[in-house]
Amino acid sequence: MSEIQHQVRFHTIGPDEGGQRIDNFLLAQLKGVPKSMIYRIVRKGEVRVNKKRIKPDYKLQEGDEIRIPPVRVNEKPDLPNPNLDKISQLENCIVFEDDYMVVVNKPAGMAVHGGSGLQYGLIEGLRALRPTAKFLELVHRLDRDTSGLLMVAKKRSALRALHEQLREKDMDKTYIALVFGSWPGKIKKVDAPLLKNTLQSGERVVRVDEAGKASLTRFKVRERYPLSEINTTLVEAMPVTGRTHQIRVHAQCAGHPIAQDQKYGMRGFDEQLRKIGLNRLFLHAERLSIKHPHSGEPIQFFAPLEKQLNDVLIALRKGTA
Repeated sequence: MSEIQHQVRFHTIGPDEGGQRIDNFLLAQLKGVPKSMIYRIVRKGEVRVNKKRIKPDYKLQEGDEIRIPPVRVNEKPDLPNPNLDKISQLENCIVFEDDYMVVVNKPAGMAVHGGSGLQYGLIEGLRALRPTAKFLELVHRLDRDTSGLLMVAKKRSALRALHEQLREKDMDKTYIALVFGSWPGKIKKVDAPLLKNTLQSGERVVRVDEAGKASLTRFKVRERYPLSEINTTLVEAMPVTGRTHQIRVHAQCAGHPIAQDQKYGMRGFDEQLRKIGLNRLFLHAERLSIKHPHSGEPIQFFAPLEKQLNDVLIALRKGTA
């Protein structure tokens, strides 16, 4: 990737930019620059706010004038062509859109952003579809193999408001998952700390570990399949915290891994379901309840299952599987 040399520039903080820390502002402005360099130029006084030195945790105010020094940054890669099939199909995946946010029913197999060998992900696709949008940022994330509801903020104020709801646990998310075995009705929650490891290959693997971060998922049985020869249960999973791979690892921890989970699943169980047409992770973000980031009004979104998942459930109900 080529590099370009920025000259000194000045930026005046607008009403939608106030309240954020200077280090976070610079990370967004100087995409591709390592955090260590951001902190170095702030510490050395090369970044000035209203002609004064500041600390990395300084909170910007509307009207602040920021001096941004010359920094070598990676040139932004071109956005994908909006006419590509995968990108144009994203338009049909939009569940809700207004001036403040977009809610998308993310397809399974699509990463939320590019990187790790991927040229583009959902956020780059949305930016290609909305070339005039000045601000489009992910509010939260979904695993690449998980489908369902994903929020993207169209204003910084909306991003802050939704992040606050996430922090304060004022946002309700319900996933549905097909799991191995007969999930006991008495298991209402899994409260187990999770530790994330990144392998040399860059792959992330999470395990239950006392040294990990506190993590809680609530579970509820939605449907059982007495006519089917495949021992499986459809459950609702409601994550209280938002750790990487949380639902998948908590289901595995309970002894009921999710169908077609290539990291944490069961090969024999997956093979049974592959025979009836399931070739993707059966984890879907179905419902999302929030307060609108501008009006504060309660709002709920729903994303139906794709055909492959529905067909599998029909086969299980009929006992043809």
